[in-house]
Amino acid sequence: MTLSRNITIALIAGAAALAAASVPASAQAPAGAPAQAPAQVKPTGEKIAFPENYAQGELYATVDRADNKQYRELYISKAAVDAAKRGEPLPHGTVITLVQYAAQLDPQGNPVKDANGRFIKTNIVAYTVMEKRAGWGAEYPDNMRNGEWEYQAFRADRTPNTSANLTACFNCHKPLDPKQDFVFTYDRLKGTTR
Repeated sequence: MTLSRNITIALIAGAAALAAASVPASAQAPAGAPAQAPAQVKPTGEKIAFPENYAQGELYATVDRADNKQYRELYISKAAVDAAKRGEPLPHGTVITLVQYAAQLDPQGNPVKDANGRFIKTNIVAYTVMEKRAGWGAEYPDNMRNGEWEYQAFRADRTPNTSANLTACFNCHKPLDPKQDFVFTYDRLKGTTR
């Protein structure tokens, strides 16, 4: 071997060793081994601030939840409603705010209904917020990602509920058709009901 060939081989070997050393051992897979799935990322909701002006948006749905004895209101921007009416994905910057109220209960613990058969709301018990921004969600594996949506839960005093299971939000919305933009109430936004 010539000296220049030995130097070239040594440089290539050194570069390969340096490249291997820069990858954490846990990320290195043996040659021929299948690629590992990305690590599960636990959502924190930290990207979402409480939407102080949510009530200035459009109240587009109310829901009676017998399972947890709650009355719920959903608020969104007019721009998002307009996009849904055109059958388009909701625009970046869309915030959906779900306001959760305790239902008024009778002495037996059953929700009291008004003249229209709807639960009567009392005090706010919590808020749940979905927010969509360009590029959000890229850190989640495909089996969890809901487009560019993030979720956050807030207590009645509007502080983040750090004990909320936000992964459950992703898992619940994941099966929805991406044409609905991962939103359960997308059809209501369009002016139709399911």
